[in-house]
Amino acid sequence: MLAERYSFMFDFHTHTILSDGELIPSELVRRAAICGYEGIGLTDHVDFSNIDHVLTAIKKSKILEEDIGIKVIPGIEITHVPPEKIERLVSKAKKGGAELIVVHGETISEPVKNGTNEYALKNEDVDILAHPGLISEKDAALAAKNNIYLEITTRAGHSLTNGHVARVAKASGAKLLVNTDTHGPRDLINEEFALKTAMGAGLMEDEAKAVIYEIPKELIKRL
Repeated sequence: MLAERYSFMFDFHTHTILSDGELIPSELVRRAAICGYEGIGLTDHVDFSNIDHVLTAIKKSKILEEDIGIKVIPGIEITHVPPEKIERLVSKAKKGGAELIVVHGETISEPVKNGTNEYALKNEDVDILAHPGLISEKDAALAAKNNIYLEITTRAGHSLTNGHVARVAKASGAKLLVNTDTHGPRDLINEEFALKTAMGAGLMEDEAKAVIYEIPKELIKRL
């Protein structure tokens, strides 16, 4: 399936010990490089209580680019924040130097408050809506309008709605990314598994390759 290797694999959604991950940033980035990643987003969970601490620490991980040799993107994942307060936290994150802003979407495996998807997708400073669950067609259209990427995830539980997310995104013109939501070393993947995940969500092989290799380039350019 991967006779031609594209060597452009990015994962924009991972976690370190700065939230609920198992690894310090240097080990996570090193392990990602060994798996063949070209770049990785470090996006630990934040709300109003910990965003200053997480951002101060995670921005220091940028030095790992020269130490390890892959692109490192310091970011955050806004998690279980009341929908009406997401805009305030996005603004705080941007001012605090986050290069990548992910919002924890309405996955069916956690009690995320209704309206989180909508409020996240209203904000053009959001880059990715993670595991958006049973996202509505209206919200997917909002993602397309505001150029916010919807996530196909390899993470157990969150991945149960990948097929729905892919179908609704295709119908609305929203763009998709495959991310791992890595919390530990066993969560990192290779190119072949990323491609199979995209195809398992219902994408044709050419569509899956675009999601894995081409669409990430667009996001990298705007960060």
